[in-house]
Amino acid sequence: MEPALKILTDVSGEIAGRSLEEWNAAYVKVENYFHALRIRNKPLLGQLVLRVLERAQRRAPAEPNRSATEIAAEEMDHLVTGWFGEVLQTSPVGSEQTLSTRGRLALLLADMPGKWQDQFLRPGPWPQEFVEAMRESFFRAGPDFQLSKMTPRPLDLGPITTLTNLGKLPYVRMTLAWTGFALLLVAIFWLTHGGFEQLIGWFRQYD
Repeated sequence: MEPALKILTDVSGEIAGRSLEEWNAAYVKVENYFHALRIRNKPLLGQLVLRVLERAQRRAPAEPNRSATEIAAEEMDHLVTGWFGEVLQTSPVGSEQTLSTRGRLALLLADMPGKWQDQFLRPGPWPQEFVEAMRESFFRAGPDFQLSKMTPRPLDLGPITTLTNLGKLPYVRMTLAWTGFALLLVAIFWLTHGGFEQLIGWFRQYD
């Protein structure tokens, strides 16, 4: 039986050598993690968060250089990963990261939040349907499982891209390019402001 969480501060106004602000930040961190797993039942959520903080509080005095949030995050991951190992009958030793990642994905694929939210982090035995759904989802979330994603493609900005790339050219080539561009603009302006008619007149003179 795990001891109850020590809520009252000591004479220094701290809990396990950490300020109340640190423990509040740790509480928010753990709560957000469980929210990400779609734990929405308020009483259950509160119990789970306090359970993690209990474990972190027992460790805190022996690790004075680490924040309460960091310790709580580790305890949260250890608790969840250990539970995955029990449900899935898979040893977490040497495969903590894989078990943690695939286990969380299995929770969502098995729709644990919608069907068996009350079983989360609860010691066994669990309903057989829940165990089978978790194990099936765990194997589906194996190494071959890939989340669809869109590969970023460069934007085609047309002439703007060309002008932008001019800055990468050597000085002489860049000067020539800008000169040619300026002459082209002058020619377009001239043709659209009576130059075209003048050209036609010149051609008629030599016919």
